[in-house]
Amino acid sequence: MNFVDVRVIDNKDSTNIMVFGCLKLTLPVIFLLAFMLPGLSQYAGTSFEHAGGGKRFLRTADSTKNHSSVIKSRRWIVAGGHAVTWAGTFMALNNAWYRDYPRSGFHFFDDRKEWNQMDKLGHIWTSNQLSRHSAATWQWSGYNSSQSAWLGGASAFAFQSIIEILDGFSDEWGFSIGDMEANLMGSAGFVAQELLFKSQIVQIKLGYKPYDYPSELISRRDKLFGSSLPEQILKDYNSQRYWLTANIKSIFPSSSFPAWLNIAAGYSSDGLYGGHENVWNDSQGNYFDRRDIRRIRRFYISPDIDFTKIKTNNKFLRSVFFVLNIIKIPAPAIEYNTTRKIRLHALLF
Repeated sequence: MNFVDVRVIDNKDSTNIMVFGCLKLTLPVIFLLAFMLPGLSQYAGTSFEHAGGGKRFLRTADSTKNHSSVIKSRRWIVAGGHAVTWAGTFMALNNAWYRDYPRSGFHFFDDRKEWNQMDKLGHIWTSNQLSRHSAATWQWSGYNSSQSAWLGGASAFAFQSIIEILDGFSDEWGFSIGDMEANLMGSAGFVAQELLFKSQIVQIKLGYKPYDYPSELISRRDKLFGSSLPEQILKDYNSQRYWLTANIKSIFPSSSFPAWLNIAAGYSSDGLYGGHENVWNDSQGNYFDRRDIRRIRRFYISPDIDFTKIKTNNKFLRSVFFVLNIIKIPAPAIEYNTTRKIRLHALLF
């Protein structure tokens, strides 16, 4: 999944499905925004400053006593904020969705082969970005970079695990091993790089280009992925693109490449109207077979920018650059796909 599992239950109440989808969609975003602002202060120079090479140095003019008091207060704010967010997520999902469906003993669900793995890449991206922003808040509260990395990775992994645990006790679904593996990969990737390099040399970014749906399948799109643009950006597997983007200068320090230049490898898949194949029943029991629509995997190479490597003394810009590293910038790209075709794109997001 991305922020939300696309699981169609045609015989269930559509309003409840919409509520559940919106909750799964928005809660991680709320989590991200709730902890983004204080964490970004370290990049804006309030108490911590991001220096070249990913090193961060404490800067304070307060007395040791006052500084200790500030740090203690910030730690309570960050720890309390995380706890409230976790508890609120659990209660919101449980009350708005799971209580309306049969409970069962804890059981597992294997969905590794669904959606051409686009949902798993969404998990990796989400947990990686949550780790990055959560770690920034822990560092804002006074922990060093290694401690903050561990706390950020653990916080993001725990947050993502809430949904999987609730699924595990629901008779309709189950605890997804594949989702948890992806969550772990995203968080562990962040933590490992912070511990080894004190920097995110390789990052995971999101791209989006609206998929051209046939008119007769718009209703299917809306049911699976939502009808609004915000929903579709975060849920529409046919329109999403995920990028693994590496900083060239960090890998080859003696090269003459600009410090902000990255090279990115991307993946997307389209023609997806069902988890395993394009066959489904609607809420009225009508059967649809659209196996004539080919499910295509696409692979890309494209340049990218690591905005945090752009030097600026402007505090606001440093904060904006930190946030912009969530997404892949539009740039020329080369594509190879499973129809064995090579395509050139003047601009690809």
